[in-house]
Amino acid sequence: MGSGKRSLTTATLFLACACACAVLATPGVAYASPAPKPTSTGSPRPAPTPGAGGAATPAPGATATGTPKPVSNRELEAVRARLDKLYHDAAVATDAYNAAEEKAEKQSAEIVDLAREIVKGQAKLDELKDRAGAAARAQYRGGGLPPEARLWLSDNPQRFLDGAGRVRAGEHATKGLLGEMARTQQDLKQYEQDASAQWKKLEANREAKAEAQKKITKKIAAAEELESRLEKKEKERLAKLEEEAAYQAQSAWLGSGVLADIKSKGSAAGKKAVKYATDQIGKPYVWGAEGPGSFDCSGLTSQAWAAAGHPIPRTSQEQWKQLKHVPVEDMRPGDLVIYFDDASHVGMYIGDGAIVHAPRPGRNVTIAGAGSMRILGVVRPDA
Repeated sequence: MGSGKRSLTTATLFLACACACAVLATPGVAYASPAPKPTSTGSPRPAPTPGAGGAATPAPGATATGTPKPVSNRELEAVRARLDKLYHDAAVATDAYNAAEEKAEKQSAEIVDLAREIVKGQAKLDELKDRAGAAARAQYRGGGLPPEARLWLSDNPQRFLDGAGRVRAGEHATKGLLGEMARTQQDLKQYEQDASAQWKKLEANREAKAEAQKKITKKIAAAEELESRLEKKEKERLAKLEEEAAYQAQSAWLGSGVLADIKSKGSAAGKKAVKYATDQIGKPYVWGAEGPGSFDCSGLTSQAWAAAGHPIPRTSQEQWKQLKHVPVEDMRPGDLVIYFDDASHVGMYIGDGAIVHAPRPGRNVTIAGAGSMRILGVVRPDA
């Protein structure tokens, strides 16, 4: 990406958001029929207490007297819901930033092409003007007598008639030359108008990028501030609640029997895309990044498919709009799983009920359960 992108340093986080939970130990482990996770005593771990997602986020910390007060699971669930919302909004803004940048790059290239055409057109017009001037000078040197008088005065009538034919041909050529000059001038005018329109669009997209960047920075800063108010033990408890939520979502997804219907093998290009994506495991999420050292969610999937020889749209929303939709039960390794109603997140299916994805700021590229987030649908880049 261009120099406009920068890495946003996030606080070291212990909690996991919905995009990063249910991590698989290895890509080959199937997420089938998971058993309830035991506690340290060996008894099944209870489900987390339902949160009050719509309530105001509590302010964990000290009481009015300065004494640390315990934070309940209900309060932590509210914190988790607030963090999910902040990181989701940051992801939406990141998609807007990426889309604006992609458009700006395209418009910049179009402006460069138009500038080249203007230069070429101007050079052609200058050449045509020179040729027209030369033709005019030649006619002037021929004199202003009418053809009949020049024929009568000529000592070689045949030579005159031959010359007259060349003159008529020259006159036709001159008319064609003037017509070509007019067309070239019109082309130049159109190129200049197109360049002006593209420049206005470029400026609009630069403004959109700047606005999206402000939103991303604001949302991530708010998430970091909220997390910083938690004690270490509270962060650990919050991480467990987060893990449980993702685990239960994946279990419910698998409980529907969907994995039993997923039997398709990846295409040759799909296998290449999966290899590229899994080779990036451990690299950090950075909004707007397309590698090689860091990625955002759609930066990872778009670069993986570019490496497989199938360029695809840059953003998760455009991937959802432009690529072929396939039923979840028909997905195969290399297909892209699009998440949330606004298509704000994407991961790549790698088989065995798992995806590889770049979750969010503060997380690294990792493997997660395909059903650990709310699935919008599946698209196939090489359909």
